Amino acid sequence: MQIKDVTDYLGSVFPVGKALEYDNPGLLCGDDSKVITGCVISLDCTTKAAELAKKNGFNLIVTHHPLIFGGINNVAMSNATGRILSSIIRNDIAYYACHTNLDLTDEFGNLAIAQALGADDAQHCEGCDCGVVFMNKAEMPLYSFMKLCMRKLNCSGTITINNQSNVVRKVFVQGGALDEASVPSIIASGADTVVSGEIKHHITVLLEENGINSVIAGHSATEQVYLPKLEKLFEDKFPQVRFIVNNNNESCSVL
Repeated sequence: MQIKDVTDYLGSVFPVGKALEYDNPGLLCGDDSKVITGCVISLDCTTKAAELAKKNGFNLIVTHHPLIFGGINNVAMSNATGRILSSIIRNDIAYYACHTNLDLTDEFGNLAIAQALGADDAQHCEGCDCGVVFMNKAEMPLYSFMKLCMRKLNCSGTITINNQSNVVRKVFVQGGALDEASVPSIIASGADTVVSGEIKHHITVLLEENGINSVIAGHSATEQVYLPKLEKLFEDKFPQVRFIVNNNNESCSVL
């Protein structure tokens, strides 16, 4: 079985053509005609991910964020990007990224976050490129909901500008960084709380003026939730291949 079998399957689930214009998904380096020896699934292509692949004799890394993004000037060992790329090329490891083409597929992105937060009725937010809404199982103050996010998303902290006694009933979720273009759809959905990894301050103010709470849980924490779902997708399709998830450094610290 070849690396290409796995990456072609990824391309069928998350078509590269659906990625946003600025993005750079797909096969970023390596020979996909090689027989696959195993795969590391990671949010980012880091030194840790590369070392994990090398240690286990794996020759494929699949990430969410592309390491080659916006152009690079060199692959010199004097900079982090160059060191990582040099390492995976030197060790004959192929590298594939699925970024906004995955983000725009709620089933494997935002739905995973909503389910981690206890949702069993999450639906795509009408009029929004990506994002889901769900009713919280029980009304709770924002303070308690923020603690829930910390536990369930395994993040080291959450941020809000809102009164923490505000009630959370209907939640909108969008992993990574909140797309400002989503705001009109969020307001129209009737959500009273937004959970995302990053939200610009002026957007949190705008949301508050519309009676909507903001919970910032960290880019890594909101998107790392995707990885076990991707792992299961792979394992169900390719039971003969070994897959390992490489987590980033978030750790839970409950208030």
